[in-house]
Amino acid sequence: MPCRTIAYTGPETEAALKSWLDARRAADPAVERTVLDILADVTARGDEALVEYTRRFDCPAFEPDMLRVAPERIKAAPDEIPATDFAIIREAAANIRAFHERQRRNSWMQAMPDGGMLGQMVRPVDRAGLYVPGGKGGETPLVSSLLMNAIPARVAGVEGLAVCSPPRADGSLNPYILAAAALLEIDEVYAVGSAWAIAALGQGTDAIPAVDVIAGPGNIFVTTAKRLLIGRVGIDMIAGPSEIAILADETAKADWLAADMLSQAEHDPLAACLLVTTSPELGEAVKTALASQLDALPRADLARKALHDWGGVVVVPDLEAGLACINLVAPEHLEVVCRDGFELLGRIRHAGAVFLGGYAPEPVGDYFAGPNHVLPTLGTARFSSALSVETFMKTSSLIATSRSFTLGNADKIARLARLEGLEAHARSVEIRKDLSPKAD
Repeated sequence: MPCRTIAYTGPETEAALKSWLDARRAADPAVERTVLDILADVTARGDEALVEYTRRFDCPAFEPDMLRVAPERIKAAPDEIPATDFAIIREAAANIRAFHERQRRNSWMQAMPDGGMLGQMVRPVDRAGLYVPGGKGGETPLVSSLLMNAIPARVAGVEGLAVCSPPRADGSLNPYILAAAALLEIDEVYAVGSAWAIAALGQGTDAIPAVDVIAGPGNIFVTTAKRLLIGRVGIDMIAGPSEIAILADETAKADWLAADMLSQAEHDPLAACLLVTTSPELGEAVKTALASQLDALPRADLARKALHDWGGVVVVPDLEAGLACINLVAPEHLEVVCRDGFELLGRIRHAGAVFLGGYAPEPVGDYFAGPNHVLPTLGTARFSSALSVETFMKTSSLIATSRSFTLGNADKIARLARLEGLEAHARSVEIRKDLSPKAD
């Protein structure tokens, strides 16, 4: 059978399930050492290092003047792909933009009764760097990654967008990536990938000015580089292997659920694919469907390994236990395919994205519906959220307290400052009390 069967009955079985899934977190110290060396090398040698790494791993004949894609080349790209495909990309982009427009936050100010004012200014970052993985040497362009990262940044109001993606063997980028960039009016695109691209975005080189926030998926080297640059730049999140959990009862269709599990299994040998069900019969039918559907997939070997290592049918005694299991796992993608799915929604506490009903499979969200597909993984949905407009924004508090507020509370403020051993803080307030004129 393609995956294991697990019995989950509640707290007494939580530890084993959690321990199994947590094993996907295992870090490789050698990767971190390699990435640290790359970051230092790009700091020291800049564009020279970028060209050298690109020659070694992507394009043997790469030259420095190939780093930035010519804006004319980007503008011409939509004419190089089928018009029907470009129309699909345009429609998906419109759906994504419409969803993210609802996330826009506004600055606000509140007048206080004593004449003071408090508030918050919301501003976009100046520059964002967007990473788009190469995808099989550039032959499977990850257009959705560019749309899902660039559109929230555009909605946020970010003016400077720099896109990095590894070149194909001839030094070019796939025209689908460039067509999507043209649609989004992005003219700053660089043919450079992996950890050295992240190093350039985070630290800056002569060719690639540094950014304020880096977003976009990538392999372990890309993810590690982003993690090591936290504090120097903002990042979207530390993403791990993809995962899906499906909560289903006997009303669900086994063939559909198997197809949904495989949609994640084909991503990565570390992808986790769980069916949590109250019906042992459905679980067995899904395992049979998995076995029959696997062989028809181009990535069958990869999906088979993911299912073998990290796939499971979790049988629960009732939906209450099923919900407890889901909240324990805190999956990246959660499908709820139950008779009363909407009624269960209020009890789902931890999930990156929730897909309700049999006609809302995970790929609908990946590509077209509108919500972002960059989601927290490895249980981090307990405390983090999907990439959003807020990823590319920052807030500044506004404080304009009145004379009466500051002088009336000066003794309290000074007392708190002295409790912390900060005498100058206390005196900063008290000097206004001691030397203040009688009226403003």
